[in-house]
Amino acid sequence: MNVVQSVDSVALLPAYLAAGTAVLVLITDLLLARPRATVVVAALGALGTAVGAALVGAGGERRTFCVGADCSWIFGGRAALVGAVVALLTLGVLGLSVPALRAGRSPVGEFCFLLACSMTGGVVLGAAGDLITLIVALETLTLPLYVLVGLRRGSLASAEAAVTFFVVSVVATTLSLLGAALLYAVTGGLHLDRLGALLAERAELRDLPLTTAAVALLLLGLAFKVAAVPFHAWAPATYDGAPLPVAAYLSTASKLGGVAALLAVVQRALPADQTGPVLALLAVLTMTVGNLVALRQRRTVRLLAWSSVAQAGYILAPLGALALAAGRTVEARDAAYAAAVAYTVFFVVLELAAFAGVTALRPAGADGGTLDDLRGAARRHPWRAAALGLALVGLAGLPPGLAGLFAKVTVVRALLDGDAAWLALVVAVNAVIGLAYYLRVTAALWAPTPAPAPTLPGGAAAVPLVGVVGVVLAVATVAAVVLGVAPQLVLDLAGR
Repeated sequence: MNVVQSVDSVALLPAYLAAGTAVLVLITDLLLARPRATVVVAALGALGTAVGAALVGAGGERRTFCVGADCSWIFGGRAALVGAVVALLTLGVLGLSVPALRAGRSPVGEFCFLLACSMTGGVVLGAAGDLITLIVALETLTLPLYVLVGLRRGSLASAEAAVTFFVVSVVATTLSLLGAALLYAVTGGLHLDRLGALLAERAELRDLPLTTAAVALLLLGLAFKVAAVPFHAWAPATYDGAPLPVAAYLSTASKLGGVAALLAVVQRALPADQTGPVLALLAVLTMTVGNLVALRQRRTVRLLAWSSVAQAGYILAPLGALALAAGRTVEARDAAYAAAVAYTVFFVVLELAAFAGVTALRPAGADGGTLDDLRGAARRHPWRAAALGLALVGLAGLPPGLAGLFAKVTVVRALLDGDAAWLALVVAVNAVIGLAYYLRVTAALWAPTPAPAPTLPGGAAAVPLVGVVGVVLAVATVAAVVLGVAPQLVLDLAGR
């Protein structure tokens, strides 16, 4: 029997734009060999992808590559949100990379091409309607990052970080693929909605040991991607060894992709009574270990990496309440999903602002340094330090960083609505623990005895290059302030 699949090119437009950006960057670098032109093409492509995702998403849900009622590509509001945010994060990271690219720390053409390829995976990921598309998109997002982490010339730390990231990611991908294969063996389906319907209608399938093993393997593989404890050990070493802009991308766009993948399978494919307890345990371990270890960090990027681990726990917490919420109302379950999406968006904006602040306060191409390197930075560069301080306070969930405050309130409210008050209490306690290290770094920026300015090998004082980095820092800070004043913009999109 011949099966004809419908193809909607409008629904695929964001993916076309993202993939086209990668191709154009490669052609521009080959033909013109002008680094500035390559960066401009990559930046315009990322901006065009964000606009295209928003415009297609505004027109309502569109489906393509469908066989009957099952579709492999579903581009709706959430896919548009993920695609637009990934593209804008790519644009921001590209801006943060400009000083290092000017200094010749990384080859411009390869860097921009790999970043555009990774962006393509993130855009496709939000619209994936089956497990194969989901895993391929997730790997398209991740594979270029192995090279980007180790692309800094003459850096042994970057090479070690790249190998660590590669080995762990290969294991995670293997687990995810094995879980998907076992689910196919049990149900005969790969489309997310079809899997969800089959497992909901046929209790005998849910009770099979093979189903339990498949669900566990798929969840564990995706837990690696979001650096959830105990699958987190790669994150601090990888972040610290990677160039600062790449670490920013890992902590924002890559984590957003992992959350989108996890949310897709939990919401649409896997039974909540099996995933809920596992995710609740992962959430508690992740936020607690992340916050406790972050207290002891002296290197800036390692501290941000461990805080990113803790933030992943806050994102997983609403999903962990699904086991209880599933017995209540559809509204409670929808609130849990929306809380996870909203928190992720708030987090990545503040995290980008934090990395932009660190980049602006460090010499071009340098790593994040230690906390002592930031001591007294507000006396030398008050506006940059103020922006970094606002991002850190926002991540802590304190005013005037209202975006972080609303994010945590959204998570706690979703947990209370799902009858998971104990999990809400764990979130509140961990939020208090997180205050200690976020405020410690913020206070160091205004310390009374500033450290001497960093020096270059030649002995001259190193003045951080601002320019484009300053623009990224300003835009990220304004975005954080706007989301703090009008959080409903994200909450409404996440709810839809």
